[in-house]
Amino acid sequence: MTINRHSTRGRTACPVAATLSRRGLLRATLGGLAGAGACGWMPAFAERFADDPQRTRHCVLLWMAGGPSQIDTFDLKPGHANGGEFKEIETTVPGLRFSEHLPRLAQLADHMAILRGMSTAEGDHGRGTYLMHTGRPPEGPIRYPTIGAAVSKELSDANAPLPGFVTVAAGQTFNRAAFQSGFLGPRHAPLAVAARNDVRSLQQIEADQDFARLEIEDLGPPAEVGLGQAARRARLLQELQSDFTARHVGGASAMHHTTVQRAIQMVHSDAADAFDLTTEPDAVREMYGRGRFGQGCLLARRLIERGVPFVEVVLGDQGGWDTHTANFPSVAALSAELDAGWASLMEELNDRGLLESTTILWMGEFGRTPRINGNAGRDHFPQAWTSVLAGGGINGGQAYGQTDAGGMTVVDGALSVDDLLATLCGAVGVNPRKQNISEVGRPIRIVDGKPVSKLLSDPIAVSPVGEES
Repeated sequence: MTINRHSTRGRTACPVAATLSRRGLLRATLGGLAGAGACGWMPAFAERFADDPQRTRHCVLLWMAGGPSQIDTFDLKPGHANGGEFKEIETTVPGLRFSEHLPRLAQLADHMAILRGMSTAEGDHGRGTYLMHTGRPPEGPIRYPTIGAAVSKELSDANAPLPGFVTVAAGQTFNRAAFQSGFLGPRHAPLAVAARNDVRSLQQIEADQDFARLEIEDLGPPAEVGLGQAARRARLLQELQSDFTARHVGGASAMHHTTVQRAIQMVHSDAADAFDLTTEPDAVREMYGRGRFGQGCLLARRLIERGVPFVEVVLGDQGGWDTHTANFPSVAALSAELDAGWASLMEELNDRGLLESTTILWMGEFGRTPRINGNAGRDHFPQAWTSVLAGGGINGGQAYGQTDAGGMTVVDGALSVDDLLATLCGAVGVNPRKQNISEVGRPIRIVDGKPVSKLLSDPIAVSPVGEES
């Protein structure tokens, strides 16, 4: 069943948040921003996008680490032995039902395409994580780029002060290479925002009446370094770095040079305030959820408002969706986080006129077994599971694909990872057949699949950016 989405939410421009001090931005220079070598950025805000039909496209990847249970979220099987404990609820789309633990998302179903026919052959966490992020299995000498790097490369502007690709709370437990830029190099690697100094559980954060503390990795000089000294160090570092890079082309020197240049570029802009969530009202922060995922979704909204093309936010950063035991209480808690963060993101983007230019992809490395095991859990199951596309360029209000009565096999609308990622590219206006040259000199397409036309609704989506070369 396919029903075109009809949004009734209004659009209001959002004021740009208060900027950080120049002193605070200078700290980025000496922090090094280790492990996050990307540049290619341009400042742009919601007010501009809302009135510009040619505005920049954006993507938010919501990564569910560990593999979420499709039968307990978007493909319930009520009345069947595999169905489990959860009840299904109606959505805004007649006949389309979600888990009872996703009530706010159920009210946004007209923006969502539920892809119930996902099927792959990778049931290992590491291999599945790599496959779903790159469209290729992890084998051979080529280091394939994660989809965020490939898409942001096409959508970014080289003069912007914010990165084209940001990852939030990505624990990268199962396969670090799946989150990296591969042969595209450090210029297109993600800027990592983490909670390394905040190891509290969501329950602890809520008990403290606090919010998860997200921060850019390795940001901040020693306390005794003053503003003038920091500026002098930055100039000296630039001089030494430029000379060294001229004599040592490529490799680690290029990565370090790119990282330093990004930090210095941010010093001369007011864009880094996007990462300061304390400027948001507490009521807004609480609406998203106090944990890392909820605050990450809020950060994603702020970054999209400022023109960042691709943001990835992780839920279950230590493999929380890997529910071999006690599946139902775990999925109920994770679903509550998901519902608050994802629904708030879509609602606020819609209110700001940005949802129609922002495509959201929800997925994990595979699904969970329809049959419940002896530990009241569900095991790995790549044969038949669910992903979701939502927002801009997506023909929402439909379930695409179908599994049998017990959820064991796909009986209609089978979808490969290649076609899923190609459809994502189509929704954001990127040609999935565009080629990049790998480190072994071989031209490689962004994705080998084809966009599914029934899932695309935006005219921009069928006029991709870039030609195959």
